[in-house]
Amino acid sequence: MSRPRTWPAHVVLAGGALVMVAPFAWQLVVSLQTLPESLRVPPKFTPSWQWSNFPEIFQTVPLGRQFLNTVVVTAAVTAGQLLLCSLAAFAFARLRFPGRGAIFMLFLAVLMVPGELFLIPRYEIMVGLGWLNTLQALIAPGVFGAFGTFLLRQFFLTLPRELDEAAQLEGANPLQIYWHIMLPLVRPGLLALGMLTVMWSWSSLLWPLVVNTDPEMMTLSAGLASLRGQFQTNFPMLFAGSVVATLPVIVLFVIMQKQLIAGIAFTGSKG
Repeated sequence: MSRPRTWPAHVVLAGGALVMVAPFAWQLVVSLQTLPESLRVPPKFTPSWQWSNFPEIFQTVPLGRQFLNTVVVTAAVTAGQLLLCSLAAFAFARLRFPGRGAIFMLFLAVLMVPGELFLIPRYEIMVGLGWLNTLQALIAPGVFGAFGTFLLRQFFLTLPRELDEAAQLEGANPLQIYWHIMLPLVRPGLLALGMLTVMWSWSSLLWPLVVNTDPEMMTLSAGLASLRGQFQTNFPMLFAGSVVATLPVIVLFVIMQKQLIAGIAFTGSKG
């Protein structure tokens, strides 16, 4: 039996990969150019190896402090999502209580509402708490989400009910069942949610721009956005900062891509 020809699919996938990589390659090229070279028409597609753009960006904005802020916010938001969403998902998937289906449908309805509608109420809450220009203002709204609850609920539903019954016969309460039995079994889902949360939190822009105006309390995305001038922008320096900001996420994705794809693919195995 002859093997089916797969080279057309490989050609299409390779073309798609080049399209996806092109913006990152252009970002790196411009970060190593001078300002006049970055403004040339037609554009110059080769770098001039202007490495001074990278130390200059650290002198223009507090990029080191903003990098640390981003790491702290991303770690806190990810930890909160994994804990709170897994607790809610366990309750919706494994516990029986009145109105469980209706409450879960309300959770899913939140996914249909644009996040911009929550911007003003969230800002007013932060003003009332006195949290403007603080890291907790960036962390608190993101520690729980309906999507994370839905994702992990799908994993909990795939586990057999016999596990709960056996643990109950041994005298385990629901919290012990969740922590010692269920949570280790949904590790692929936790890894997938963790990676998605890291990418979302790391690149979040709108909320950090609204709630924090002090450069020392900004995240990387907001700090780099502040470099855009009204009449002129130093694109090589801006792109150098973008390279610094995107490199950690790219490295993390390369390391965790198998777990991420496997976790997302496994989510739809049971409704």
